Formats: sequence, C-alpha cells, structure tokens
Amino acid sequence: MPHLTAARGLGADRDTLSLAPLVRATPTQLLGRALLLRCPHCGGRGLFASFFTLKQQCPTCGLRIERGESDYFVGAYLFNLIAVELILFFVVCGMVFVTWPDVPWDALTYIAGALMLAGCVLCYPFAKTTWLAVDLALRPLTPEELRWHHEGGDLGDRELPQL
Repeated sequence: MPHLTAARGLGADRDTLSLAPLVRATPTQLLGRALLLRCPHCGGRGLFASFFTLKQQCPTCGLRIERGESDYFVGAYLFNLIAVELILFFVVCGMVFVTWPDVPWDALTYIAGALMLAGCVLCYPFAKTTWLAVDLALRPLTPEELRWHHEGGDLGDRELPQL
C-alpha cells in the first residue's frame, strides 16, 4: 500500500497528497475496511465524528465521504434496511426452529420489534461505510476526482467522470 505512506498528513502537505499514487483496492479490501468502520479507499481511521455523524473528509487520504453528491447516502439507508431485515429474518426463523412446535408467538413479536429498532441504530454506521465501499468498487476513484476532493471543489464546479 504505497499510497498510504504518501497520503498521511493531510493537513500538513496537500500538494504531496495530490500526487500520491492511486492504488485501487480490491472489492474484498474495500468491504473489509468498511466493516471495520475505516475509509474504504485508504483504510484510514477516524471517519466518524460521532456514532451517527461522518466527517466531511477522510483524515488520512482526503476523500470526501459524500463524493460530491448531496443525496449520496440514500443507498446507505437502503443497505441499512436490507441488513436489518436479513438479521431479523434469520433470528426469527432460528427462534421458530428451536422452539417448534410450541413457539412463543407473543414473546417472538416483542423480541422481533426490539431487534428491529436496535438493528437500525447499530447497523447505521456500517451501512454508510459499506455503501461508500460499494460505490468505490463500482465507480473507482480517479486521480482527477481525488484532486477535486483535495481542492475542496463544490457541486457544479465541474463534471466528474462517471463510469
């Protein structure tokens, strides 16, 4: 990962950062970093200001977390919903299987409701980083886009290349 060495110290030397070689991570690496709540692009820590709030840029590589789109995380909300629904499905099916034929339906209803609410909250940060990883896998970061992120470009400044 030679780009990580060159990418360190965002605040100190933006010019060196802009010239850092752009090494494309594999989809597995992107997803693994995202599940560890790290920047999928560089693996840097510190993406979150709080449990629910992402910083605007990765403190390590300078990637803007929303990639220059105001509605960027709509996909993350979908990922969160899908993840929680799948978790809930397997827990409920497992509980029915284990307690069959005397399934405690009332208890199962309350447990499922509590798990749904807790899952939405606990999976939220993972959904955001996972969505960023999927986006980087489908629409890889280009040197031009990374330069745009470092320069602090706004929407409408220029068209970024899309796949």
